[in-house]
Amino acid sequence: MRILLVEDDTLLSQKLAQLLTENHYSVDLATNGEIGLTLAIVVKYDLILLDWLMPQLDGISLCRQLRSLGYTTPILLLTVKNRHADIVAGLDAGADDYITKPYNEAALLATIRSLLRRSIEFSTSKLTWGNLCLDQISGKVTYLDQIIALTPTEYSLLELFLQHPNRLFSRKVILDRLWGFDDAPGEKSVTTHIKDLRKKLKAGGLAEDILETVYGIGYRLKLHLNEPPTAQQWDKLANVPETESNYPVTHPLSLQNLTSVNQVLEQFQTSFSEQVEILEQAKNDLLAGNWHAELQQTAKKETHKLAGSMETFGYPQGSRLARALENLLIQNRTLTDTDITEFCQIVTALRQELTNPPVINNTPPPLIRQNHHILVVDDDTKLTTVLQVQAEAWGMTMTIAPDLATARNFLSLATPDAVLLDLNFPDTQEDGITLLEELLERTPKLPIIVFTVRDSLADRLVVSRLGARQFLHKPATTAQIFQTLTYVLPPVQPLAAKVLIVDDDPVMLAGLSALLTPWGLNVITLSQSQDFWQVLTATSPDLVMLDLEMPVVNGLELCRVVRQDAQRGNLPVSIVTIHNDMESLQQAFASGADDFITKPIVETELVTRIFNLIERRRWATTHIN
Repeated sequence: MRILLVEDDTLLSQKLAQLLTENHYSVDLATNGEIGLTLAIVVKYDLILLDWLMPQLDGISLCRQLRSLGYTTPILLLTVKNRHADIVAGLDAGADDYITKPYNEAALLATIRSLLRRSIEFSTSKLTWGNLCLDQISGKVTYLDQIIALTPTEYSLLELFLQHPNRLFSRKVILDRLWGFDDAPGEKSVTTHIKDLRKKLKAGGLAEDILETVYGIGYRLKLHLNEPPTAQQWDKLANVPETESNYPVTHPLSLQNLTSVNQVLEQFQTSFSEQVEILEQAKNDLLAGNWHAELQQTAKKETHKLAGSMETFGYPQGSRLARALENLLIQNRTLTDTDITEFCQIVTALRQELTNPPVINNTPPPLIRQNHHILVVDDDTKLTTVLQVQAEAWGMTMTIAPDLATARNFLSLATPDAVLLDLNFPDTQEDGITLLEELLERTPKLPIIVFTVRDSLADRLVVSRLGARQFLHKPATTAQIFQTLTYVLPPVQPLAAKVLIVDDDPVMLAGLSALLTPWGLNVITLSQSQDFWQVLTATSPDLVMLDLEMPVVNGLELCRVVRQDAQRGNLPVSIVTIHNDMESLQQAFASGADDFITKPIVETELVTRIFNLIERRRWATTHIN
């Protein structure tokens, strides 16, 4: 079942998304009402979980608009408002039910299950996969209108997979779903029933095996590639939480932003562990002599994902190990005894790596965009050199004037955003107070910080009466200087932009969203490349990031689709991949990509690339028009 969560609180949305995915729901996230409205219209959801108080379009207004359009999907309001009048207003707006914050998790899940059961009663009774059809009312299974006779267990098994397309079921879960706890047979019985079901479907005319075995984990329904998927088939694999934010951030150094990112990154250990479990099962099968092409392909797929994401999210050694394992499997050749030994050693080392906590970067990210020009009037060359070197990390550029005459020459050409002014200049009889008077008389709103060894009350009174913003006493650390400048400057305005990220790895999606949202970017994540054009046209992003290797439709194909469109042909596109070979690079740019980003991703480099591409496009658009 696919749920749209519309919630602007980043931490709460992470917690809710994790709760829902742990209970086998597929979750898409919108961080304001306008994005929620767009996604609800263009994507089929089974339920909408909706916050009331949100920016741009509140939950009640969103609910009313959807119902006015004839939208029938269940809507569950989740809010701190708990007065009877609020409940009445929410239900009158079209909500199906109402949960107040703080919520009880069990009660919330039970309400969701109730709404979904109620909705299913009014939905279609036919489940399909290509030309295979299971009619829940008649109890018949047909292929090209020819009946396929199944036992009750085989019927229930097929129904389970068709109801949850592409969801992975372990043998234990299948036992619990079909038999319950009291009368369940052993797990080997599941394998037998899967085998029998496959035989009967093949005998009924299906040339392709519709059930996929994921070694060491369980089974899932394959996506039917010969026709567009139905709305039900967009049910995704269980995801880790995806975070987005549409609130402007005054400064990326915010401790709250950093904490939010770290909390998300720390959750990835479970996802990595599940991938390593698949590799451990492959290792056991390899040692038992059961190695075959399908198993090798599964192992290669998991190592590719691990190699691309582990370093980015706290496990640099894990990425190196996974890359070595991928290189071992990439040739699709028969493994020698030496290869088998190396395979086993790497898998064991990967498991050991995950016993360590992720390496979380607690260094606040620097500002990448240069927003403010500072004039520094000071003859201390050592200090001003250090300030110039560090200025970029604080979003500033600095012009140094070692004396008052140089400062006046600069000021005759341009007006800075702020001035850092020393009062003492031993090579001249003139005092910095004179320049302070001149500046504030000409531009009274210009922020000026007096930075001096002088610390008498008389000096402070003169500076205060003239109208300087701050008095900073020497000596001071560079951090204190930049913090004082930040205080007097207007808040940094984030780049108001939307970024659409398409990647079949939910860990990478969640991590990139967590990394980018503190920079003021509105991140939209998509794990199913088949939905790309629908989501692209609905959300109109300013930049698209595409994973190179994805099932069904890869990043290069999506890039070419964008370039061929008359309206969106100039949209910035970045290809993201673990590969750094020349062939992959050439293919990406030949497909029309603007940038080629290699995993593991470095946060500050990624943000710089994104800002540059978006600002370059906006500049070009403005000047062309």
